[in-house]
Amino acid sequence: MTWTEKIFAYCERASDPGIWAEPFNAISNVAFLLVGMVGATQLAYQPRPSGRIAEWGLALLILLIGTGSFLFHTYATRWASVADTAPIGIFMIGYLAYALRRYLLLNVFAVFVLVGVFILALRFASYIPCDPALLPVTIAAGRPCFNGSLGYVPALGALVLIGGVLLLRGHPAGRPVFLAGGIFAVSLALRTVDFEVCTRTLLLGRPRGTHALWHVLNAVVLFTLLSAAIRHGSSPVPSEVPSGPTGLHTRSDRSIKAGPRTWWNW
Repeated sequence: MTWTEKIFAYCERASDPGIWAEPFNAISNVAFLLVGMVGATQLAYQPRPSGRIAEWGLALLILLIGTGSFLFHTYATRWASVADTAPIGIFMIGYLAYALRRYLLLNVFAVFVLVGVFILALRFASYIPCDPALLPVTIAAGRPCFNGSLGYVPALGALVLIGGVLLLRGHPAGRPVFLAGGIFAVSLALRTVDFEVCTRTLLLGRPRGTHALWHVLNAVVLFTLLSAAIRHGSSPVPSEVPSGPTGLHTRSDRSIKAGPRTWWNW
């Protein structure tokens, strides 16, 4: 294996090694760049934008996701694959840590432990073997289980679980995070069937598959998550943080209401 080895992983590319063999897959990455730029614009108009370092980092990662994915769907090499997947992995881990800390108000130790569990789940999901009796087309084509979509299932589970908890707590970020999970589920389904519906997606004389739609829907997911972070990243959980005598939320009020501190809210 070399860094310049070609990867033929999508319907649109088929076995064509050319740089523009995946025009739809490549150009659809503009959606990520637009999301990153819109997010940066939203941040620039926020009060004290220089203090939103975490949110700026998320916006930058989205720009890197679009750039890396564009490189992969043009060059289609091992090094381009790393440029594609590395920002995605960092964003998933980073946003999980952000949500646990900012939305759920967990302490650093709890965040560290849960993020560690999430990383292990990502690694385990990527190596789940397929049963040839259940997925004969995928196995025969020599592709990973569910076309690699299983590796993203832990991220889907995290979005749905955290979104559901936030909804139950009445947190304003609950709805967008849970909605992002629903959109991501549809996106994963489209990624999974890229080859299965390949011959049914003829456009401009060539099969195109569904991977470009995966990009567009994921851009919507990232826009929803980034907007939630910008708008609600510092919002307290209503059920846990009462108002003080002046109507302001204070840490001391929260401590009194919460009672004895435990490892998850220290």
